[in-house]
Amino acid sequence: MDKLSAMAIFVAVVDEGGFAAAARKLKISPPVVTRAVTELEEGMGVRLLLRTTRVVRLTETGARYAADCRRILADVVETETSAAGAHGAPRGRLVITASVMFGAMYVTPIVTEYLRRYPETDVECRFLDRVVNMMDEGVDAAIRIGVLPDSSYQAVGVGQVRQVLCASPQYLAARGTPSTPQELSGHDLIAATAVTATNDWRFECGGKTQTVKVHPRMSSTNNDAALRAALSGFGMTRVLSYMAAPYLADGRLVAVLSHCEPAPVPVSVVHHEGRHSSRKLRAFLDLAIATLRGDAALR
Repeated sequence: MDKLSAMAIFVAVVDEGGFAAAARKLKISPPVVTRAVTELEEGMGVRLLLRTTRVVRLTETGARYAADCRRILADVVETETSAAGAHGAPRGRLVITASVMFGAMYVTPIVTEYLRRYPETDVECRFLDRVVNMMDEGVDAAIRIGVLPDSSYQAVGVGQVRQVLCASPQYLAARGTPSTPQELSGHDLIAATAVTATNDWRFECGGKTQTVKVHPRMSSTNNDAALRAALSGFGMTRVLSYMAAPYLADGRLVAVLSHCEPAPVPVSVVHHEGRHSSRKLRAFLDLAIATLRGDAALR
């Protein structure tokens, strides 16, 4: 079997999570898939995959090799597309991930615009409130909120968000507006646990860190539910600034203790193909980066 075909089969095994699934996707027999991966491993003298009866996992070497295979195969596709006179139009399938609410509010409009521009593309959106392992789960690009660990991935900063404490004007008129974090003890609080995982809320007032232990009357793992409760006038909630931005803009919510907000955290577009990214991914990255950088709510 030629090396490019074996690489394509190996990538399919990684993306599909197993030999049988890769065989079904490629419409070839499972023994052909097994033989291709075995030939790659024996030819290089390394183990690319750890196999058990229930799961297939990449080794560290396998993860690097999978990234290289994706880049090489993408380069081949681009070369063939150019030679065929297709004018470099992006084509193929992308897998994109983001958190649930950010994905719905910001990434979905980008994806739909991308699909309108490039009719030969398809996009799978995986909006999850967990950190997706891009390599293991076959993800092409991710939009991440927070400080990123050092890794081999490429990251492009597109903005920043803050933790915002907010309430409806009706609630504040009835209960008053706190001027210090300590005054929160006299208020009805709504904890969005996806944003603040503990009841120790940290503030930065005048350059000094203050931590206040709060006792939320309502807690929710869903950010939108916490916002809905605040919009109804029940109490105050603390969410990321982009989540509350539409309601702060139209006056349905009011920011509280703005002078004590913690430092903002970055929003980044992350991918793992480097300068040699495929045309379909490059087109998505260019659109996503330009769109997100132009959004006032992420400044």
